[in-house]
Amino acid sequence: MKQFGYSLLILTLLFQVSCGTPQKSQTAEHHVKIETSYGDMTIRLFNQTPAHRDNFIKLTEEGFFDGLLFHRVIENFMIQGGDPNSKNAEAGKRLGGGTPGYTLPAEIDSSLFHKRGVLAAARRGGPSNPEKRSSGSQFYILQGTVFSHGALDTMEMKMNKQREKQLMQKHFSQAQDELNQLKMENKLDEFNIRVAELREAANQEASQLAPIKIDAERRKAYTTVGGYPSLDNEYTIFGEVIEGLDVLDKIAAVATDQYDRPLEDVQMKVKVLD
Repeated sequence: MKQFGYSLLILTLLFQVSCGTPQKSQTAEHHVKIETSYGDMTIRLFNQTPAHRDNFIKLTEEGFFDGLLFHRVIENFMIQGGDPNSKNAEAGKRLGGGTPGYTLPAEIDSSLFHKRGVLAAARRGGPSNPEKRSSGSQFYILQGTVFSHGALDTMEMKMNKQREKQLMQKHFSQAQDELNQLKMENKLDEFNIRVAELREAANQEASQLAPIKIDAERRKAYTTVGGYPSLDNEYTIFGEVIEGLDVLDKIAAVATDQYDRPLEDVQMKVKVLD
């Protein structure tokens, strides 16, 4: 009987460990600190984007970010870092092309938007990256700007036009080989007919989508604390600054060269807090 009770206790403990640990990892908050000569920023990482969260924690624990630079700084927009080539980079060298050797699948969550202070993954843009895969290490912290409601109305129009352009690019990209073959064979009439068909298909797809609108919650943020709405749903947001927004402003204000690299290096050191 004693042996049965002991076995039952062991099974209970094993069940608690196996069932309890995943639940904790899904709900616990994770924080990192970015230390710079301008001060420190504490960042909360989002559980909605687990691949980006875990990758950032992994790189931080490996010391990957320590000694890297904020190599691209644009006031009223963002500060960008995480390029491994920036470590000990010579003055004036253009940076931004370094990677850890991999990219991450996009984790674009429509509930997250580009308000001031968010942490997001940089990525290669354009038709060469249709899946919007993120850089494995490069990130940016958004400073943004405060918009008027009129400016947001204009931004909405631009965002809808940009979506139409992207749909057009998608359709033409999918038919590129076919179009090239028609041109090679000098079948110009068939080529023009196919181009017209592709444009019609893209326009038809665009007409079936609801217009992009900046909702009331986002308008409030963009017209008070600021942000950059045209980046929404284009880049993976995976955290936000909860302490040290003044440090973000200080770094964003530094003098830069023609490549947006600070004239005086702004190094970082990143630590996992919990």
